Amino acid sequence: MVSEAMTKWMGGFLVLALGCVAAFGEGESPKVLPLPPLVIETPWLQERQEKQLATVGQFQVFHDFRFTDEVAASGITFRHKVVDDAGRNYKAVHYDHGNGLAVADVDGDGHLDIYFATQVGSNELWRSRGDGTFENITARAGVGMADRISVAVSFADIDNDGDPDLFVTSVREGNQLFENLGSGKFKNISAASGLDHRGHSSGAVFFDYDRDGLLDLLVTNVGQYTSEKKLMVVGDAKRGIEADRYDYYEGFGDAFSGHLKPERSERSILYRNMGKNRFKDVSEKMGLMDESWSGDASPMDGNGDGWPDLYLLNMQGHDQYYENEQGKRFVNKSREVFPRTPWGSMGIKVFDYNNDGVMDLYITDMHSDMSTPIALKNEKLKSDMRWKEDYLQSGGMSIYGNAFFEGQGDGTFREISDANGTENLWPWGLGVGDLNADGFVDVFVASSMNFPFRYCVNTVLLNNQGKKFLDSEFILGIEPRRDGLTAARWFESDCTGEEKSSRACQQLAGKSQKIEVWGALGSRSSVIFDLDGDGDLDIVTNEFNGVPMVLVSNLSEQQKDLHYLKIKLTGTKSNRSGLGAVVKVKTATATYTKVHDGKSGYLSQSLYPLYFGLGAESKIEYIEITWPSGKRQRIDAPLVSGQLLEIKES
Repeated sequence: MVSEAMTKWMGGFLVLALGCVAAFGEGESPKVLPLPPLVIETPWLQERQEKQLATVGQFQVFHDFRFTDEVAASGITFRHKVVDDAGRNYKAVHYDHGNGLAVADVDGDGHLDIYFATQVGSNELWRSRGDGTFENITARAGVGMADRISVAVSFADIDNDGDPDLFVTSVREGNQLFENLGSGKFKNISAASGLDHRGHSSGAVFFDYDRDGLLDLLVTNVGQYTSEKKLMVVGDAKRGIEADRYDYYEGFGDAFSGHLKPERSERSILYRNMGKNRFKDVSEKMGLMDESWSGDASPMDGNGDGWPDLYLLNMQGHDQYYENEQGKRFVNKSREVFPRTPWGSMGIKVFDYNNDGVMDLYITDMHSDMSTPIALKNEKLKSDMRWKEDYLQSGGMSIYGNAFFEGQGDGTFREISDANGTENLWPWGLGVGDLNADGFVDVFVASSMNFPFRYCVNTVLLNNQGKKFLDSEFILGIEPRRDGLTAARWFESDCTGEEKSSRACQQLAGKSQKIEVWGALGSRSSVIFDLDGDGDLDIVTNEFNGVPMVLVSNLSEQQKDLHYLKIKLTGTKSNRSGLGAVVKVKTATATYTKVHDGKSGYLSQSLYPLYFGLGAESKIEYIEITWPSGKRQRIDAPLVSGQLLEIKES
């Protein structure tokens, strides 16, 4: 079984890495142990930086701006914490998939607030003061959820009252729905709503599948990757975890082979919004009985008929695509429309990368990168798949890496990830936004594996005028990270006491000492929005077992004539937030098309204005909106850039 092969590979890796601890000697003070040994010293980073900087001659787009990690200045002190199966006792189990974060104006003051999810301890809601700084209002809002392991975060106005409600998925202790009572205070209505499912839930996507003006919900369930045994999270004061407070369900040792065991499957759930904050499971009625090992999904109008279809990711097998037959049922068209998909899909985003008015689809593949160690020089190549078909079970029809499906305008798609430069290593979620405001959408890919693997850079892809994406993380200052850090303290073990029999201590060849293990830093999810209100887009990440990055752009300082437009939609016949609307902005030189689906990143859905970079154009000829209700609306000139335009369905 592949899980056994992976376990042996990991065991050998740990023996090799931990073997170096003998060089530190014995004593009372913990000895720092980087795992792997070169996780702190990374000479290859400088070489990669120099090579990337040498490519700027290929850029036909503006790139002379930088991001700076301003987490300290922001006031945000949130720290993501992990269960031991994803940390000190790492095993190949789905806890290591991390958590989402999402933004919305929860208190109606016009500023976007941030909600972070974690595994251990409290989730946190941070209120924006409007100047790039934030305050923690978790306790006041009542949305901490410290009694369970959270996964995904979605903001959605479920009752059309004008404020964002909050839905959070969790592992086995019940998903939770919070109604926004106004002014950023929430009420837990999980049980009464019908959304308190208990399982291995992951992604949560709100969309109006029947176009009745109420937001429905798809919850993806991974599959059973935990046993009935509960373990206590090991206390560690430096990680802010109290030993007697948190527990979790232990992950199966063969969790990575769970898709081979039908008894461990969990179907995803489609809920219909029945009104009055009540939801009903309509999966069977709608023909959506999907048992993929799915971590996330996205709505998309694949055939252009105005009805939202669904693309469900499968992290261990074929992805699934369901066409919506006018809100009456979903029909599986997976292999007909997408004959080959990534084998280990993780993140997804629908957007128009080349401004041809047709939506494209970018999917990241994390699990294909795990079949064998990947050399630094091969990070932009598809995986050299080593697992056999009896494990893959995809009939030789998988893509072993990311996929970029370019829409052809007739309901078909062409896969071009290698041609347009969108392959990378260990990708989780992706966020999109016009980082340089030139009218072409760019991409941030949260990428990593953390302890006990080597460091991996986050990938930033600047869109080279719809022709190709160019690696830009070093050019834009996102790599190296703040202070050049690539690793952080992961856990501490006292091999002179009760932990002497632990796996880590057993590898010390008779040495009895305290060790401080350091592991690689890494991001899992991100959200791209104008954090400080200066007109350019910033990036906030949710790090795995670490503090977030608050990457603030100086684009508005570098380009004094920055041209952009923000559009906030208010539906009347459609759902209040206008989720599902397609917006076109026409200037003298181009037409820009965006779908307002709220899909802000991996395990995340946000409520925020659409952002259009306009390049050199300061005037807009017209804006055209196709609302979810089917209504078409046009707003004509005079329209100027540099503003937030609020448009109400009429």
